[in-house]
Amino acid sequence: MDDLFSGGNLQNLMAQAQQLQKQMAEAQERATRREVVGEAGGGLVKVTATGGLTIVKVELDPITVTDVEMLQDLVTAATNDALKKAKEAVAAEMGPLAGLMKNAGIGGL
Repeated sequence: MDDLFSGGNLQNLMAQAQQLQKQMAEAQERATRREVVGEAGGGLVKVTATGGLTIVKVELDPITVTDVEMLQDLVTAATNDALKKAKEAVAAEMGPLAGLMKNAGIGGL
């Protein structure tokens, strides 16, 4: 066990941890920029979200404007769908890095 923390091994471990942190930061950046579209009502309402969980666009089919209650339900459903897809996209982008960082006690995920 002492050999693990001796000079060279500790330096190698730190270098690997730093490389892993860099890869994690790059993956987080890619995931944050990624956009996904959630839909409801067979595409009557579409909501675009980023991997950073920001809603950037809402598209409404004009037919939905005649029924406000239906429109509210569809916007809610489409938003929830977009956010779910955004979370899934982030998880896919991070892949095994997220698990490695969490198990190593590194990073904020």
